[in-house]
Amino acid sequence: MQILHTVPEIVAFRKAAQAAGKTIGLVPTMGALHEGHITLMRAARAACDVVIASVFVNPVQFGPHEDFDKYPRTFAADCEKLEAAGVDAVFHPEPADMYPEGYCTYVNVEGDIVHKLCGAQRPGHFRGVATVVTKLINLSGADEAYFGQKDAQQVVVVRRFVEDLNLPVHINMVPIVREPEGLARSSRNRYLSPAEKTAALVLFRSLKKARAAFDNGERDTSKLKQIVRDELATEKLAVIDYVELNAFPSLKPLPVVNQDALLAIAVKIGKTRLIDNIILEAR
Repeated sequence: MQILHTVPEIVAFRKAAQAAGKTIGLVPTMGALHEGHITLMRAARAACDVVIASVFVNPVQFGPHEDFDKYPRTFAADCEKLEAAGVDAVFHPEPADMYPEGYCTYVNVEGDIVHKLCGAQRPGHFRGVATVVTKLINLSGADEAYFGQKDAQQVVVVRRFVEDLNLPVHINMVPIVREPEGLARSSRNRYLSPAEKTAALVLFRSLKKARAAFDNGERDTSKLKQIVRDELATEKLAVIDYVELNAFPSLKPLPVVNQDALLAIAVKIGKTRLIDNIILEAR
């Protein structure tokens, strides 16, 4: 596995792969890799001739009071996992490589899809995501790119700007990977104390209760959201950020679930903000 630290290095790697007629799969990450990330690598490995993973904690998608400085950085351990998963190259630039002096160009997605869910709680977040993902797609020459369903709104936003900007890449969404007890895998899970990790199980438990009601015929959006809120309220360490149910993938309001829908939540357990979701499939 090659480790690429600079823009010229990844460009040279991409040009060689393209000259050989190989398809390129890209998996953008911020490192601190877990099984959810590795599942993305395996999906890329199964479909593409060459797999490039990025490990880059992107400063422009963090707000001024968020966890950029303390975000876990475990590059050596990440490389071991990436090599074991069959990744061909990892791109690990410094912020100054991606945003050199004088940098002033950003990708700003307009529209309702960025002003709800995490976008409403984290102003500017998707501007940073859209900018870095656009750069990574261009640098890697990716034919396929892979993202996890846990960040379903991110997938919607990425697909939107890829289509709007006519970028020649296909965006794949891979299902959520969960720990045995149901907690969605996340790099931020390592912030949780043992007691907080137990408390965090309420996220998926609340979503499962709503899914059970949906499977039994409940279609009223407000009632399904209230089922989630009621279950979250049983855990004293849980502080709700949002509980939302929207059409998927449009994220438009949905008073009654008569089409595929995303039930998404953000909850603080102690000081750690966690997100999770399920897709309710209309039949």
